Amino acid sequence: MENNLLLCILLLIPTFASSDVLVTHIRNIKKRNVENDLVVNGIEIYSMKIDSKVTSRFAHNVITSRAVNRGNVSKEVFFDVELPKTAFITNFSMTIDGVTYPGTIKEKEAAKKQYEKAVSRGQTAGLVKASGRKTEKFTVSVNVKAASKVTFELTYEELLKRRFGKYEMFIKVKPKQLVKDFEIAVNIFEPQGITELEAEGTFITNELQNTIKKTFSEKKGHISFKPTLDQQRTCASCSESALDGDFTVRYDVKRTTPDNLQIVNGYFVHFFAPTNLPNLPKNIIFVMDTSGSMYGRPMEQTREALLKILDDIKEDDFFNFILFNSGVSTWKETLIKATPENLDEAREFVRNIDASGMTNLHGGLMRGIDILNAAHEGNLVPKRSASIIIMLTDGQPNEGVSDIHTIETDVKNAIKGRYPLYNLGFGSGVDYGFLERMALENKGLARRIYPDSDAALQLQGFYDEVSNPMLTDVELNYPENEIQDLTTNSFKHFYDGSEIVVAGRFVDSNQNQLTVDVRGEGAKDALSYTTQQDAEQTAQAFQEQEYIFGEYIERLWAYLTIEQLLERRIAATGEEKENLTAEALALSLKYKFVTPLTSMVVTKPEENDNEDVIADKPTEAEALSSVSSMLGSQIYRGSQPTWYTSVDGDPHFVIWVPQKRDAICFNINENPGTVLNLINDPVTGITVNGELIGDKRANSDAKIQNSYFGKLGIANKHLDLKLTVTPEKITVQNGNEKMGFTWLDSVTLQQAGLTLIINRKKNLVLSMGSGASFVVVLHQVWKKHPLHQDFLGLYTLEEDKLSEQTHGLLGQFFHPIDFTILEIHPGSDPKKPDATMVVKNNELIVTRGWQKDYRRDPSHGVDIPCWFVHDNGAGLIDGVHTDYIVSSLF
Repeated sequence: MENNLLLCILLLIPTFASSDVLVTHIRNIKKRNVENDLVVNGIEIYSMKIDSKVTSRFAHNVITSRAVNRGNVSKEVFFDVELPKTAFITNFSMTIDGVTYPGTIKEKEAAKKQYEKAVSRGQTAGLVKASGRKTEKFTVSVNVKAASKVTFELTYEELLKRRFGKYEMFIKVKPKQLVKDFEIAVNIFEPQGITELEAEGTFITNELQNTIKKTFSEKKGHISFKPTLDQQRTCASCSESALDGDFTVRYDVKRTTPDNLQIVNGYFVHFFAPTNLPNLPKNIIFVMDTSGSMYGRPMEQTREALLKILDDIKEDDFFNFILFNSGVSTWKETLIKATPENLDEAREFVRNIDASGMTNLHGGLMRGIDILNAAHEGNLVPKRSASIIIMLTDGQPNEGVSDIHTIETDVKNAIKGRYPLYNLGFGSGVDYGFLERMALENKGLARRIYPDSDAALQLQGFYDEVSNPMLTDVELNYPENEIQDLTTNSFKHFYDGSEIVVAGRFVDSNQNQLTVDVRGEGAKDALSYTTQQDAEQTAQAFQEQEYIFGEYIERLWAYLTIEQLLERRIAATGEEKENLTAEALALSLKYKFVTPLTSMVVTKPEENDNEDVIADKPTEAEALSSVSSMLGSQIYRGSQPTWYTSVDGDPHFVIWVPQKRDAICFNINENPGTVLNLINDPVTGITVNGELIGDKRANSDAKIQNSYFGKLGIANKHLDLKLTVTPEKITVQNGNEKMGFTWLDSVTLQQAGLTLIINRKKNLVLSMGSGASFVVVLHQVWKKHPLHQDFLGLYTLEEDKLSEQTHGLLGQFFHPIDFTILEIHPGSDPKKPDATMVVKNNELIVTRGWQKDYRRDPSHGVDIPCWFVHDNGAGLIDGVHTDYIVSSLF
């Protein structure tokens, strides 16, 4: 098997406001033999360059990477880029030995047919769409012959948003290899003038500090970072790269007036960001999910964030807390002013918030809206104030009113457009599409809160973005008979440090003058004025056009229009949705943007034939988790994955039931040394068995001894493939060939029928044969722990790739299963109610609880709510659990 190399350049951006770039290292599927400082296993990456041109907040970015195969055999090289979620790819090309292979933008269905045609010819797609926490992933690979060169060039565009008074470009630099020509160049042109420009890096030493060149004067700014080979070294004689950390560029513009209007060739853009206005008092309702699935770490992080938020609430503000689980409770019956005494009482209340029960989301939201409505109707809050509802949930409604369409209708009718609703979705178990639709229907937005160690900071950070409203009911009015195709021009709130952007085009493309009436409600009085601009004034401001790219104002208008059409499409139905789709698609094709409605098709050369690959852009509601994005061969097809079909812990099985938006769980209690059949598919030839281990010594007081999976055997009979996974090593046997890895390795292995990715000391991601995919999580305990041992967890992806004949303790649940819950009543644990479950014509007594999902956090995990079936899954699994005991791993 030829050695494969993976060349990665990752570009990241926080969802609200900044542009991030992460350049990561060359990875080899086998352990590296460094021949010299620049050549790794025969491949030299002799140039990496990120060239960014920013003109009036609109960024045009080109990533170029050049490599040469110094070896005497052909090698496969991967170009792997993570783009900002707010960005649209506009171009991609590969140049091999002087021949360029460009990408073309097509309507998604047409591209899909071309892709399926390529697959039918036995070719595989080398370009992946997937989503991480802040990014979307773009990957393409190409076979590079001996002594040949390849150049990858990717272009994308995005509108930078202003946040906390600055535009920010965050660049995470991590090449892990010396590169002869490494450069980041950022050129900024702002007709208003630049007031400040700064650059910093967490990895910047005194010597590297001199390699950052920063200049700005009036309208132009320039940042460059171009370290020499010697400056990249960790030491004078080292071949390791010191470029490992964060590099950040920030800037802002002059604001002599609240407005900046620019008119070029029949298009205009209007930037609105008033300063020196007093902040409005806020009326905030926090609607918080305290169901059982929030128990543990999520609730701890929520409490931590709320306590910090209470420190920032101003004395003129009014606030209240609404908690929902199986029922609904309130801190106070009305909105309360944020006096020091009330804030102290609120802190005590927050410290005692606990989690249990179900998820009555409808009841919680409606109670919060009622309290806010009553406060306004009873004049309990200032007339000139900004009202906000912030709702946090980690699950889906399953108590009270659970039909999401009914909830959306009731909430919209209750709010009546009077204040924005911000929905925060905690973790991967939420129905994010539902939260997003409901927020957009009520002039707000939805935001994912990722259940990582910084979740409390994410919550606090969102609050900071909306904590300083300066205006309400902002309207930017343009002459209707002169302007067409206007982007959104009315806004419920304007927040300090942000910016409103409106774009449009003139009915008469030769018109060169524009008048705008601005209206808004401030803390003391109404804001009302008229502003004008003509094309000649814009031309004077644009006399220095060195950094301008193409018809940038027209492209900015198209970008903003498509973005808003796609946003409106989320909540639309029927003919309205069809019209929005058609309009957004037409613009995407005209301006060559890869959007959720289009795909980029790249025809790349192979030895026998050309191969078509496709770049897609997912919607936020379709986003994959970070684990599935690790799969180098996986292409996301737009339906929500079934995340929770897994086995982990001691061992507990979690079965996700999509149509119920809920999960069933059960444990298997067996002795150490027992081997259980987890998955068996006679059609694809895939089997997965697991061997149990126990604690180092038995617990004499326990009726049931703890057991865990200490060894997994994953086989594909048709491919003659066997993988043995233990907490110490991973062994791959392909026929008579055998190779081994440890959990200390970072490995990407690709061969016929197999993709294996080892993420050092965390997990491995495996795809084999038909495309069925698994994640094995490594759990490591303290080495000198007197009782516990290291163990493994198994999580399934792409279950639909297995046949209908699949069985096993896990495999039988890859087929649809239905159940009904009746007679919910208190159980022995007041936090865990019991109920009757009707499943497979059996009536079972089940208990509402939660199990851990450790895919992202092997140490703490995420609590998953589920109905627990007792007695080794009796009545739920086919037969009895001893039917699944087998003699050996294979």
